[in-house]
Amino acid sequence: MEIIPAIDLINGQCVRLTEGDFAQQTTYDADPVAVAQRFEQHGVKRLHLVDLDGARAKQPVNLPVLERIARHTNLVIDFGGGLQSEEAVRQAFDAGARQITAGSIAVREPETVSGWLRTFGADSIIIGADFRDNYISINAWAEQSERTLREFVENYLTVGATTFICTDVSKDGKLLGPSLGTYQLLREQVPAARLVASGGVTTIADVEALAAVGMHGAIIGKAIYEGTITLQELQPWL
Repeated sequence: MEIIPAIDLINGQCVRLTEGDFAQQTTYDADPVAVAQRFEQHGVKRLHLVDLDGARAKQPVNLPVLERIARHTNLVIDFGGGLQSEEAVRQAFDAGARQITAGSIAVREPETVSGWLRTFGADSIIIGADFRDNYISINAWAEQSERTLREFVENYLTVGATTFICTDVSKDGKLLGPSLGTYQLLREQVPAARLVASGGVTTIADVEALAAVGMHGAIIGKAIYEGTITLQELQPWL
């Protein structure tokens, strides 16, 4: 299982939100490049970089930060936030992203994202599957769609997607533990999908449990910044 630390960006700084709420924001570091370098020094290979300003603006805002991290580390960066057009996706790749995450647009405009999969390849396009109570969440997590998590993943598998970041929005940033039951069931229902857990990962025991149910990756954000999981504890997975 791959360990993928997260850096969320607002005004070029490393922050975390709770349940995606901009009113519940904690700033952890003014220098995201230094944070990324620290991850790399501990053996981290991948980084999940989220442009929260871009998500609000519906176009990438923090591409210069992506560019600096890509230039000053060898991390494999997946970038998301505000990617609403093929041009924006190309800008992210040009700035140094190796992969992008298609978030809300993957729910709203499946034909657009299917086109990205054909154009850039499944290795380059990750599908963001944000969910609450097994239903896909939309509009910055404020609304529930009528599509189940399983249905959403299965539909994208049929058009060539392979990798899914599955974020339980009810747990994101709360340090309450991940949705193990949901992930275990999804692994059984859609064994062909590469599933990355996101939301609620709090302790090293959570990491061990996610590995035990067969998750392909785990995104860890607040737990690292708050110290409930240390980079030293993660060494067996790095």
